[in-house]
Amino acid sequence: MCAAHKAYFLRKLLDWKEAIVEESRATMAQLQVDSLREPDLADRASSETDWGIELRTRDRQRKLIAKIDAAIRRLYADEYGYCEVSGEPISLGRLEARPIATMTLEAQERHERIEKVSRED
Repeated sequence: MCAAHKAYFLRKLLDWKEAIVEESRATMAQLQVDSLREPDLADRASSETDWGIELRTRDRQRKLIAKIDAAIRRLYADEYGYCEVSGEPISLGRLEARPIATMTLEAQERHERIEKVSRED
């Protein structure tokens, strides 16, 4: 992977992380402003359900930030863009679609087939 590709993916990862952090800040600010003390029980239940979904989404994004940070570390260590299973380069198209990818498409498919078989046992 050339220096231009590395710079591109670093910017893409950093921008993605910043967007997630900004969304999280907005959610926290909204939680502090909104009150869940709705006079109607149905309205309150609906609000609590909505916030529960929002908080689960934020938790998934927190885990995604950890994966983005790991990809950034791999970039600095010159390990980014290589399959952790086979050591082969990951295609630029795959990295464009999934910048945190750690496996080639073939290795990922193999991994998912094995995982599916083991779950069925």
